[in-house]
Amino acid sequence: MKKVEDYVRSIPDFPEPGIIFRDVTTILQDADGLHLAIDGMIEALKDVEYDVVVGPESRGFIFGVPVAYAMHKGFVPVRKKGKLPCETISMEYDLEYGSAVIEMHKDSIKPGQKVVIIDDLIATGGTIEAIVKMIEQLGGQVVKICFVMELAGLKGREKLNGYDVTSLVTYEGK
Repeated sequence: MKKVEDYVRSIPDFPEPGIIFRDVTTILQDADGLHLAIDGMIEALKDVEYDVVVGPESRGFIFGVPVAYAMHKGFVPVRKKGKLPCETISMEYDLEYGSAVIEMHKDSIKPGQKVVIIDDLIATGGTIEAIVKMIEQLGGQVVKICFVMELAGLKGREKLNGYDVTSLVTYEGK
């Protein structure tokens, strides 16, 4: 039986020499790969009590919504600045070359809600660290963070110290 990592396409020297790009689209375009990834997320959450799933655009939507649907939970999108129509809170975070701002609706997380964050990849951890801060600012409690893939060499997990973090596939490099 295949595993999730069997569906990941690795592209050497992209976007620059020495980097191996881990392509999640090959998981998505194969029905079995997609099932394995979503079922793996659901399995990682089987003993977790939570109220809502949060996911950043765009691949956090792709993996988070099916989990929320299957588990009969709500889904809260986190978007790039200026994409949400109602009152938002925002957080700036560092990228490899510069910074970015993400937002979520101010009324999306209720005080005391238990929250699971789902995304496709953890690299440096900046995006998820910013999401955690926003959830906690709104009074939510992050009870689990799930990724399809982790690039352990970039040490993003260190930014999430103290949180329950799971990755379906871990690559030791960058």
